[in-house]
Amino acid sequence: MEICFINPPFKPEFGKFSRESRSPAIGHSGVLYYPLWLIYAAAVVEKEGFEVTFVDAPAKRMDVDRCLDVIEEKSCEPKLFVLDTSTPSINSDLNFAKLLKEKFNKSFIVLVGTHPTATVEETLNNSDAIDAIARKEYDYIIRDLAICLNQNGQLDYVKGLSYKNGGEIIHNLDRELIENLDDIPYASKFIKKHLDIYDYSFPAATFPAIQIFTGRGCPARCNYCVYPQVMHGHIYRKRSVENVVNEFQYIADNFPDIKEIVIEDDTFTIDKKRVVDICDLLIQKGLNKRFSWLCNARVNLDYETMKKMKAAGCRLLIPGIESFNQTILNNIRKGTNLEEIKTYIYNAKKAGLLVHACYMVGNKGETQETMEKTLAAALRFNTDTAQFFPLIPYPGTEVYFWAKENNYINGDYDKYCKPDGTINCVLNLPNLSADDLVDFCAYARKKYYLRIEYIVYRLWMGLKNFEDLKRSVKAFVKLKESIFKRKI
Repeated sequence: MEICFINPPFKPEFGKFSRESRSPAIGHSGVLYYPLWLIYAAAVVEKEGFEVTFVDAPAKRMDVDRCLDVIEEKSCEPKLFVLDTSTPSINSDLNFAKLLKEKFNKSFIVLVGTHPTATVEETLNNSDAIDAIARKEYDYIIRDLAICLNQNGQLDYVKGLSYKNGGEIIHNLDRELIENLDDIPYASKFIKKHLDIYDYSFPAATFPAIQIFTGRGCPARCNYCVYPQVMHGHIYRKRSVENVVNEFQYIADNFPDIKEIVIEDDTFTIDKKRVVDICDLLIQKGLNKRFSWLCNARVNLDYETMKKMKAAGCRLLIPGIESFNQTILNNIRKGTNLEEIKTYIYNAKKAGLLVHACYMVGNKGETQETMEKTLAAALRFNTDTAQFFPLIPYPGTEVYFWAKENNYINGDYDKYCKPDGTINCVLNLPNLSADDLVDFCAYARKKYYLRIEYIVYRLWMGLKNFEDLKRSVKAFVKLKESIFKRKI
């Protein structure tokens, strides 16, 4: 039985829609994440022996007609279609599913992703073309569904599936989260076979880069973060040290052009002993000299671990600082404090690591004054790069329910992106409008990146490292429109 995995088209005339970014949109910086969760599920199904077709429409900027043609060219008559989705694109994705069902009327179409998981009944009721939703972590749900359909079995045996039975929606029991992550095939091996690394870009990384996960779930309780709350839970499940390093080795052996690995775990550094063990093995195998890597890392990371990471090839850390106001950090349940943030920035620089700092405005307790103080702190920290975004309340998160209950959300799902696919602000707080938040982010970016001392610093870094210069020039070309104009 043939199974077709699709990352559907969305506004290709404006750019590449990064559906698997934590804030799905067409980014001004040219970002396009690998559709990793879809990739892992497809790799699991392929490992089971099924024939797999994988179509990433945003990567090739396919419109709907071209995408349907490609599916027809690549496939015979797939029995199962797996469609990734997102909040901003959900209505477009449902329309695409309808066209898909009309073209392949005997097929079974299942949706995956955070949005349908958080809005199961709403999504199923909004489309006759959707047969089911695989809730939460769906790798093995899709595998079990494929086996079930191939054997003409009963859907009620497929854990984690919600589906239509006549006019009724049936919710099967949840499927247990995957404990042994070593059983899941390498994303990089699937990428080697099915995708083109030059289609994807992560501006903070040296191009071309590849993205992987070494673990799933996050014990932090940040009220805005969608993946732990909706998909993967709050227990950090880990691949073994050997499994992770073996994938680094696979990438080294099979991707001669790859210059950097992006570890996409919500927080790679939670288990510091494991981080050190991975670093030691990378050094032992000489992989630290083959390419660099970067990761998300909370601000409780200590200096000694930073030094080890640097020695093992880590180039850059990405912390979610969000705000430099303790009341706001407490309100969003960030679990961090201002002293930790200051120490983290100091230690990272001392260890020779670059920092891409993430700031967010519009949380509970935000005022014009708190935003200004966060920007002032960002300027003092003077990290290698920084991003400023308004809070985006995605369905299924605590912050979404807070915003809904207080009537702060402006507009429907289509409003989560602007007509050109870039991120939109949907929050109107009592003391700060959506326009206020957008204007401040634009102002903060301009203030940050157009400082003389920052420009001199970037040029100095470029003189020391030509790859860094190329990365800076590429990022500036992409970002100049949002720096000089009022855009998020």
